[in-house]
Amino acid sequence: MQKREAENVRPRLKEYYKTAVIPKLMEQFGYDNPMSCPRLEKIVVNVGLSQAREDIKVVDLAADEISRITGQKAQIRRAKKSISNFKLRQGMPIGVKVTMRRDRMYEFFDRLVSIAVPRIRDFRGFDAGAFDGHGNYNLGLKEQQIFLEIDLEKADKVRGMNISIDTSAKNDNEAKALLESLGLPFRKIKEQQPSKKEQIKK
Repeated sequence: MQKREAENVRPRLKEYYKTAVIPKLMEQFGYDNPMSCPRLEKIVVNVGLSQAREDIKVVDLAADEISRITGQKAQIRRAKKSISNFKLRQGMPIGVKVTMRRDRMYEFFDRLVSIAVPRIRDFRGFDAGAFDGHGNYNLGLKEQQIFLEIDLEKADKVRGMNISIDTSAKNDNEAKALLESLGLPFRKIKEQQPSKKEQIKK
């Protein structure tokens, strides 16, 4: 009975999205139907492992860490073709990743913005220019130790990761409003780094 009740418990952030974020987005963008509001669709956590060419053990270590961070078993990414210049053979492990959807996605995002991100030293917010033009966002983390699931004494090295957040938003502006409403902090406009095009013009 308790197990069934636990399975019916909606993640805190998912409940917040339905009760607070949807009404806010409907007012902000003039939606008539709650189903039209942008929502999270999937989150992919990816770790590149170039050092796996010299030490295959790092694959298992990284996979274990990402599995604990996300609560889902990590998948090993393998090279699709050989590249002699990089001493890369087809089928060789080059990284690990986890793709999350539905409740697990909301649970991870909640831990990310509520616990992990506040532990980043000298953090001023994420780059608002990292959207892809289609309502999806990519962010990079320099170290896995910001997640409480990582045992600092057992971590073999500092390992960064890329997190891709896919949304149903029609554009980047709506996606940014969604992610901000869910707690993802962005840098203030004055603190934003100039884009590559702006740097070239200078």
